[in-house]
Amino acid sequence: MPKDDLDAIDCRIVASLQADGRLSNIDLAERVGLSPSPCLRRVKRLEREGYIDAYRAILQRDRIGLGFSVFIGVKIEGHANNRALAFEKAILAMPEVVAFHLVSGEADYFLEVVVPDLEHYRQFLVTKLLDLPIVREVRSNIAIQTLKAGAPLPLGHLDPPTSTRR
Repeated sequence: MPKDDLDAIDCRIVASLQADGRLSNIDLAERVGLSPSPCLRRVKRLEREGYIDAYRAILQRDRIGLGFSVFIGVKIEGHANNRALAFEKAILAMPEVVAFHLVSGEADYFLEVVVPDLEHYRQFLVTKLLDLPIVREVRSNIAIQTLKAGAPLPLGHLDPPTSTRR
């Protein structure tokens, strides 16, 4: 959907919900300057039209025993065929993979994998990733410290232009 479909109130709604997805409709309506009924209708429309994809809690990885993050560049044999689609489907089904991108550059795909520790990563690498027949090369980068993750999307480009008329 093009950003032109969002007016100033829609922009305030998505920014507010991105900052706090647990806002009640009454609090959200107050924040964006609407009464509750029209606010709820707008939220439902934004969900229906795919601007709002889901609501979820952001967990502290290390607190729940998933403090080992690895960023993996994967090169595959061939691209535009059923084997590449099967590879993508297999990766999408792996719960350890929390982000998966088709990229340009040295790698064909870039994965973010979260596991409890190095041994679990070794098991993931050997029994899952390298077991896929299309995988040609894997380069792993282990995160030493996570300084920022799961940040809200930068929505500044959604702000309507300010008028220069006086």
